[in-house]
Amino acid sequence: MSRPPLPPFTAESAAAKVQAAEDGWNTRDPERVALAYTPDSVWRNRSEFLTGREEIKRFLAAKWAREHEYALRKQLWAFTEDRIAVKFQYEWHDDEGRWWRSYGNELWEFDAEGLMRRREASINDVEIAEADRTIFGPRPDSER
Repeated sequence: MSRPPLPPFTAESAAAKVQAAEDGWNTRDPERVALAYTPDSVWRNRSEFLTGREEIKRFLAAKWAREHEYALRKQLWAFTEDRIAVKFQYEWHDDEGRWWRSYGNELWEFDAEGLMRRREASINDVEIAEADRTIFGPRPDSER
């Protein structure tokens, strides 16, 4: 299975890969999102360590069950032939209605078919007032 754009990355193809990841995560569909990763992909997400698509699917399903109205923005930070670094922020609310903005950085490594084989994510959460929200659903075409 191939997942273009493929390494080696250029500035244009790395930016396209980042936008594709943002678009995928904004679907909040664990099955769809997991297909971007190798079957044996290794993740560190905050303090959690995951291996493989099945663990990734379970993790994402639980994440989006508690992070209501999740909406994400990613931005290319740097790239090499088969690696991409991104910075991101997303907003969501919890079961009590409190709104959060989560900030972070991710380091990605890809196989030759464009599937992510490693993901390292560092994330911090800041409570915000609902009136301070800046992200409302997937990125509109006007912001691409």
